[in-house]
Amino acid sequence: MLFAIHAIDRTGALPTRLANYDAHKAFLSDTSQFGVKIVMSGPLVADDGATMIGSLFLIEAPSRSDVEAFNRADPFAAAGIWEKVTITGFLRRQG
Repeated sequence: MLFAIHAIDRTGALPTRLANYDAHKAFLSDTSQFGVKIVMSGPLVADDGATMIGSLFLIEAPSRSDVEAFNRADPFAAAGIWEKVTITGFLRRQG
């Protein structure tokens, strides 16, 4: 099943985001321990098209609990960067 993780940063979190960016990228490089596969991911940006204000992931996983465990382990989550995280499952349409 596919899941979308939509995470919005806390106000003023950009310096903390940048300080944890390398750890976050390293974490995303191997998701096998969580049994999930990242289909697509990247930062959300403000209307200026450059300032990072959140994160978006499209994850393939057996269950929502696997996605939740993956998300909790992210260095960005541990650093308290995200103010609000929404995880939504959806079905892939064929054709």
